[in-house]
Amino acid sequence: MRRRGASRVAMAALLGVNLVLPTRPEPATAAGFEAYPVMAAAMRAAGPPYADWAADGRRFLLFDARGDGRAVEVLGDLADADRIAVLVPGVGSTLADFDRGLGGVARRAPAVQAGQLFRELRATDPAARVAVLAWLGYDPPDGVLTAAGGVSARRGAAGLAALLRELAGRRPAATITLVGHSYGALVVSLAAADAPSQVTDVVSLGGVGAGVQRADDLPGVRRFWAAEAPTDWIRRVPPVRLPGLGFGRRPGDRAFGARPLPVGGVAGHDGYLASGSAALVAVAAVVLGGIDAARIGDVR
Repeated sequence: MRRRGASRVAMAALLGVNLVLPTRPEPATAAGFEAYPVMAAAMRAAGPPYADWAADGRRFLLFDARGDGRAVEVLGDLADADRIAVLVPGVGSTLADFDRGLGGVARRAPAVQAGQLFRELRATDPAARVAVLAWLGYDPPDGVLTAAGGVSARRGAAGLAALLRELAGRRPAATITLVGHSYGALVVSLAAADAPSQVTDVVSLGGVGAGVQRADDLPGVRRFWAAEAPTDWIRRVPPVRLPGLGFGRRPGDRAFGARPLPVGGVAGHDGYLASGSAALVAVAAVVLGGIDAARIGDVR
């Protein structure tokens, strides 16, 4: 018991580090399909397994194998989409795990999660013009200690915000939904504060925070949704209530004021976008604009 109490105190201290440090933004990502052949050439030059991605006809707005790597994959026709979802992964995500998942667990892989969401969108509305971006366009922290300062989140948010502005310029009639998992929820929330009006919804899946204490504190965000499974370890992280410090209140905390999403079939921290989960179906409905808080209720 004493060790558990000490762990919670340590976590609270880590999450209380100020997030307003000046940071260098991540490289911007091109939003146009003209990037596809350039990135395919880079994948071929990088050798396997990335050359196989190019050979399979997969399309990327960004590919960079240096360091932990960067990748932004597009599913669907981005040039024609009027519903766009951008998925941002959390702590520990690297290019090496983009397809296979952290620790070899496929459901953790950004490419797998994006594929699940894209298939759910097509199954829900086959006529919808949709695109899903698996956005590993930043360098996530390697672990809790490096996540504490939020530097990666602010750098990532700057790069994501630049992409969103370009997407809005190219597809001004489209609506954009940001979906962040764990630490990625912080990235999308910070990016949404500087996003164009085409960003209509922000979704937090097992999110560690949003940089604020309440959803209403995020300027420009029309709707903020949150899913937090009863078996998710993130629920054991104590809230940080000091204004201006830390990650802010967890979006899954009722006091945050997010619109709740169902979590039936979600096991642990990594199952929100797994096939058959209620959260996957609900996220697809949010992207397609066919869901509201009154219909979904609080089912947690």
